[in-house]
Amino acid sequence: MAACSATAAVRCSVNIFVRDTVFTSTNICRLSSSYRGKGYTSWRTCSSSTSSCSSESSAADVVEHYDRLVHCGSLREDAQQRYILQQLTRLQHILNMYSNSKYLSPPPPKPHTEDDNSKPQRDEEARDTTARNGGGELVAEVTEDESNPRPPKGFYIYGDVGTGKTMLMDLFYSYVGNTRKKRVHFNGFMLDIHQRIHRRKQSLPKRTLGKMFTYDPISPVAMEIGNETCLLCFDEFQVTDVADAMILKQLFETLFKTGVVVVATSNRPPDDLYKNGLQRDTFLPFIDVLKGYCHTVSLNGGIDYRRLDKATSGKLYYLAEEPGAEVFLDELFKELASTQKSVTGPRMLSVLGRDVTLNKTCGSIADCTFDELCGQHPVLRRNHCVMCCRCCCCCTSDISLVVLKPLGASDYLEIARLFDTVFIRHVPVLTLTLKDQARRFTTLIDNFYDKKVRVVLLAAAPLHRLFVHSGGEDEKDRQLLDDLGLSGEAAQRLTLFTAEEEIFAFQRTVSRLTEMQTEPYWKAGDRRHGSEHT
Repeated sequence: MAACSATAAVRCSVNIFVRDTVFTSTNICRLSSSYRGKGYTSWRTCSSSTSSCSSESSAADVVEHYDRLVHCGSLREDAQQRYILQQLTRLQHILNMYSNSKYLSPPPPKPHTEDDNSKPQRDEEARDTTARNGGGELVAEVTEDESNPRPPKGFYIYGDVGTGKTMLMDLFYSYVGNTRKKRVHFNGFMLDIHQRIHRRKQSLPKRTLGKMFTYDPISPVAMEIGNETCLLCFDEFQVTDVADAMILKQLFETLFKTGVVVVATSNRPPDDLYKNGLQRDTFLPFIDVLKGYCHTVSLNGGIDYRRLDKATSGKLYYLAEEPGAEVFLDELFKELASTQKSVTGPRMLSVLGRDVTLNKTCGSIADCTFDELCGQHPVLRRNHCVMCCRCCCCCTSDISLVVLKPLGASDYLEIARLFDTVFIRHVPVLTLTLKDQARRFTTLIDNFYDKKVRVVLLAAAPLHRLFVHSGGEDEKDRQLLDDLGLSGEAAQRLTLFTAEEEIFAFQRTVSRLTEMQTEPYWKAGDRRHGSEHT
């Protein structure tokens, strides 16, 4: 009987997936026939054509677009948002005709003269100048001397979750008429950086005895990016990995010197990046570099606009204790799978030389468990070097091993590229003991949200109670402390052990999952009429 009821409910609910204009209204699928919510997600639907704005006249005004969205009810009026957008608009007009080619090929040095003794001081004064208009507002102008113009200063926009930071950056980005621009989630950017570094190292001649040499690929990689783009927009600028932290200063110093302009969003102010991280002292100089090349702007209106959107796209978050929840998800998957031109079965993904298998998929739909995505996952490694126990391109043996390895950002990006709808079952209550899994879950949702992947969840607790600040040090933490030669005091201070970063980031996860259950988000994530997400 329960299965029969679930089947009927699913047939009602699935209308939102397979038909653009039909929305039903029952106790399981509660949708409004017309949506007039004033919040962040309604902007995604109302301004779906925004992505093509860059092809419009370069004189197009982002602020006017924002005002139209407010006027039609897609956004709430927010003075802080509008003020920041005014500053971004000035940068947009500069970037429309901007080129960083002169920084990639600097002019030859001039002959030394007596007047050059005072030049460094003039250069420093020019670089430290922050242009302001009569009202005291920041102006993204190009300050220059006679021969060496200063690149435009970018923006670092930080604030609480759901305040509209990403929306403002995306509006700005869509109106920049310069084709040499790139918008990327910061996780994806750093993955690309590490891949480029790896490729450069692999292209070097093999070292031989007596012919040892050192090679630093970071600056060449930054120059490579500078040749590809003059504007980089980063969503969710965050630093949690020590490997990333150690290279950011040199990487971004070179990017800025090659004239690349950076606009970034973050939940943390610059001074709190990599807070209490391992070897943070070596990271601190990067913060000064970032603040020197980007205006720091706070967006903290005290409102999480994602939580204001009330129209949900049916019920997409289920509790394990609810009767028939598993059956409902089974039936919903079957109904969605019936719209796919494929059969249900496992699918193997190739990610950076590893084969990752998802056990239940059908076309663009994947039905996964939490442990499959965020726990220890069996992966097939080719050319596995038994001696070093890692994927080693210099190893000539043709050995493949199945090893248990947690998935990471690169795997989640590939899943997001191939699937537009993902079921995540058996999400546990995430205690501090499960902080590694909580970190991966946050990364998973960040990447899914950025690529507009739609999710259906079956969890052990309501969303606002999914992450609890209990539990603590486990055997793995104690072993890591011993391996690093650290005292117990370090475990109380370093975010590697305290889960401070996971607790902070999970606020964003809750906010984003709230929006991901809304009707506008689901409509925006429909890829049935497009190709794979890239």
